Amino acid sequence: MTLEMWLVLGILATAVLFFITEWLRVDVVAVGVVLALMLTGVLTTSEALAGFSSTAVLTIAGLFVVGGAVLHTGLAGAIGRRILAVAGDSEWRLVLVIMGAVALLSGFMSDTGTVAVLLPAIISLSINTKISPAKLLIPLAFGSLLGGAMTLIGTPPNIIVSDVLRDGGYEPFFFFSYTPMGLILAAIGITFMLLVGRRLLPDRMVTVEKQVVATPKELIDAYRLPENLLRLRVRRGSDLIGKTVFESDLRDQFDVTVLKIMRPPSLWELAESGRTDTDLKDTPLIPDEEETIQRHDVLVVQGENDAVNQAAIHWNMAVQPAKPKDSKALLSREVGVAELLLPPRSSLVGKTLEDVRFGTTYRLTVLAISRPGAGERLDLKTTKLQFGDTLIVQGRWRDISHLRDFRRDFVVMGEPESEVDRPPRSKARWAAAIMVGMLVLMVGEFVPVVTAVLVAALLVVLTGCLTMDKAYDAIDWKSIVLIAGMLPMSTALQKVGLVDMIANGFVDTLGGSGPLSVMLGLFLLTSLFTQVLSNTATTVVIAPIALVAAETLDIQPQAFLMAVAIAASMAFASPVASPTNTLVMGAGNYRFSDYVKVGVPLIILMLVAVALLLPLIFPF
Repeated sequence: MTLEMWLVLGILATAVLFFITEWLRVDVVAVGVVLALMLTGVLTTSEALAGFSSTAVLTIAGLFVVGGAVLHTGLAGAIGRRILAVAGDSEWRLVLVIMGAVALLSGFMSDTGTVAVLLPAIISLSINTKISPAKLLIPLAFGSLLGGAMTLIGTPPNIIVSDVLRDGGYEPFFFFSYTPMGLILAAIGITFMLLVGRRLLPDRMVTVEKQVVATPKELIDAYRLPENLLRLRVRRGSDLIGKTVFESDLRDQFDVTVLKIMRPPSLWELAESGRTDTDLKDTPLIPDEEETIQRHDVLVVQGENDAVNQAAIHWNMAVQPAKPKDSKALLSREVGVAELLLPPRSSLVGKTLEDVRFGTTYRLTVLAISRPGAGERLDLKTTKLQFGDTLIVQGRWRDISHLRDFRRDFVVMGEPESEVDRPPRSKARWAAAIMVGMLVLMVGEFVPVVTAVLVAALLVVLTGCLTMDKAYDAIDWKSIVLIAGMLPMSTALQKVGLVDMIANGFVDTLGGSGPLSVMLGLFLLTSLFTQVLSNTATTVVIAPIALVAAETLDIQPQAFLMAVAIAASMAFASPVASPTNTLVMGAGNYRFSDYVKVGVPLIILMLVAVALLLPLIFPF
């Protein structure tokens, strides 16, 4: 072992440690890897930064934009709901249709986006059929993972292994190269879930009415949000005059939420109009960081009567009953409500809303906290948040949309902003046409894959399916930086000879039993790391090893690379192995052991299928 080998191993081991513990964000770790490789002299500056110009990175970024258009225009939701409409009320048939539908959609768009869009519809199905959501949601998550293994664009590892083949001088995988094995594995996975898996799933009935519902209007009704609405009139001499709503601390100090400010006409407006104050309507204003409270303003608030009365006494305000139209303050074109799910690594876990100053930080108000198994309403001030909690938030749609930038801390359920600001239906047709055109270019190999994807990404913006700002928002920049930062690690492993050494170790240990044993060893190694690391980071490291192992055995490498790509999608045994698993955990009231009981047998079954069938499709 040379000094350079030890340096690269040390950098890799440190990165893996941070990936597993998540002491730092994965994209920060990836940037650290790039800098470490440059500063130690293992790679030149151009070699270390080459990942940011990689065709794989550009392709994945473009696919995020195209997938974002499919989601934002409502096309994905419409397709999913239409498919689910034929599911009926049989648990067996529901599992079959759900897994088949999500696998189909995940073959062409983001797994996480697909699950987030279909989740509300499936919860509604669960309510209507009185079937526990725990029987349906792990099949939803696992179906999305199986679907990702069916096409070139289904998941980033598929693109990465194809690029490894091309860079190694071999013919890369094409769009449908993954489909034969992917379809077989999807069929096996669905069959397993129908015959065995669903019997291993728990039958925990949860209060699904307060878990995930389809629209903001249904959220408002399910959580009885119009209740406890009152008005507070700001008297002359109130210390609130001149302060913003955020400066008033009504939320933090009294647990009172200001939904809207109603401002009466000024004396100047009355004089100009020549009418009485009863003729002119109050001006509704949305509370924000700039709007200050004025004398005679009326605040439409939500809170318990005692809390509102205490706030009124403290700030010298008069309490008035709410008017029927005040409930509209919860939902309009400017403001609305949405559900946020807390994933396992959220920085909010273990803290109260006061600890994180939620309202000040995110410019949104939490109206309720829903927790699986909690029978009573949780206190907004003292409750320490847990993984799987759902926050019902209210505020401007633009602030709700910005929560997607905090993917580590929140998963925004469904398509909340589209309920009041969805593009015209014609945009969904444009998105469908662009997606089909992109697939035709890929399948027909008329242009390189990256060219087809970037053309499609540009067209969804030019046709108005996405604004440029929403196109940027659609890209998961953390994933992009992770891939771009870890690709140089693959280069470093090859440059210092570690890829050859590890590959030779694989061959020496398993090669005596034939190439099949080496392929299965690669599958097991990849699937093991995928349970605790990003599937992308795992593939970046293991794919070059698989290529060299095949070359050492003097066989065609396609089967080895395909095995790595498939194994990277087998993230079944842990709720944190994939964002899709995390997404359904709270709504299904699952425990870690539920994933292990269903996921481990499924991984073993996939291993057997790969051993028997993959060498027939891609002979050694």
